[in-house]
Amino acid sequence: MEQITRSELRKKIMTILYQINVYNSNKIAYNVDDIIHEVLDIDNDFVRDSVYGVLTNIDKLDEKANQYLNKWTISRLGFTDQAILRLGIYELLYTSTPPVVVINEAVDLAKLYSDDDVRKMINGVLDKIYHEKVDNE
Repeated sequence: MEQITRSELRKKIMTILYQINVYNSNKIAYNVDDIIHEVLDIDNDFVRDSVYGVLTNIDKLDEKANQYLNKWTISRLGFTDQAILRLGIYELLYTSTPPVVVINEAVDLAKLYSDDDVRKMINGVLDKIYHEKVDNE
């Protein structure tokens, strides 16, 4: 079986988080594991841990995003952009993935799925969170 790259897995995580956002906004019941398996036909700890990590910490992630979204809130972003930003913030704050990798991966996803202004916004927010974290360590 071929190996799936972390970049490809992040794209899957973004898709899963997007789907959950759609279900939540339409008040549709869902099972997180079912959505994961719809999007990814193999078991993957990175995907599972990231999805559950984002969902478990979503209020903290949104609060952190809103702190740095200039005159905006994360709820005003499109569902895809929310998913990219939440995953990036989650990885910065709760994983050992190198910050430069987290930010580059989020920006790469935003290049594919978001417009230029949103890509810059995501990059700026993650950069500020990274610098805040460094300053506090």
